[in-house]
Amino acid sequence: MPKSPRSSPNSLRVIDVLTYPAVQLLDVTGPVQVFASANDFVASAGGTPPYLLKVVAQGGEGATASAGLTLAAGPLTKDGEALDTLLVAGGEGAEAAAENPVLIDWVRQRANRARRVASVCTGAFLLAAAGILDGRRAATHWKYCAKLAQRFPAVHVEPDPIFVCDGPVWTSAGVTAGIDLALALVEEDLGRSVALAVARYLVVFLKRPGGQAQFSAALALQAAEDKFGALHAWINEHLTEDLSLSVLADQAGMSERSFGRHYAQATGQTPARAIERLRVEAARRLLSETRTPVKRIAQRCGFGSEETMRRSFVRLLAATPQDYRSRFAF
Repeated sequence: MPKSPRSSPNSLRVIDVLTYPAVQLLDVTGPVQVFASANDFVASAGGTPPYLLKVVAQGGEGATASAGLTLAAGPLTKDGEALDTLLVAGGEGAEAAAENPVLIDWVRQRANRARRVASVCTGAFLLAAAGILDGRRAATHWKYCAKLAQRFPAVHVEPDPIFVCDGPVWTSAGVTAGIDLALALVEEDLGRSVALAVARYLVVFLKRPGGQAQFSAALALQAAEDKFGALHAWINEHLTEDLSLSVLADQAGMSERSFGRHYAQATGQTPARAIERLRVEAARRLLSETRTPVKRIAQRCGFGSEETMRRSFVRLLAATPQDYRSRFAF
């Protein structure tokens, strides 16, 4: 990655958006619409549109998204062509694309040219395959966090954020999080007022309240269901009881040392952090589906106190239990 910007603040910012077979439609169109709307807003104010968008695919014959629609796309841009931002979309075809040497070489070359690099959802697999995420923090769709961490151990995968910025590399969570990411890029380029205008036009949050954790079920723990599914089910039925490492290891039929090692390998987190997530998950359901008082929910989910539950919610969801209930209760 270059250490200094390749384009000045007033120059046209070229954005390459990489697509491929079975790409997620919204991973492409969501961010593209954000940048296009920013162009419209700046132009309506008498300025020069700041972005030039290039949707590209290997062969330049378009790409059929997993939804069945075919996206028009130009050929892969050449190494010497101007570039400000490289954006790699995700989708069902991302893992196959991450094994395509032509695409990986192209991503690596264009990343060296770009001022910044970004991925949406499972597009992170292509960045990781190109070595761009080595030693960096990264986000992806919650369902694929464990798989990304296992396949690319040099990447520090974070399962909660909507998006992560580590230096010039940005990665986002799943699908609609690409819109959040693109808005953040627009804010970095053009300022908060332009980004807010675009968000208002698209009828979305400029900064979404809470992390992607609030929209998932047990997060990346699902990736370990084959090995620890029975244990997770047991934990969910005993949230108010002693869930120490020795108790969990005994339930799993392992020594404490072996259990801790195998559990971390399978889930990408410690048993203590997993229990916290499962308790938050249980509390979320009660907050959104019942009118049970917050204090009682904290007790029923094993937090011990309302304050302990509040701290866990703020840490994992960036929202208090009361805020969560006000936003998501039926």
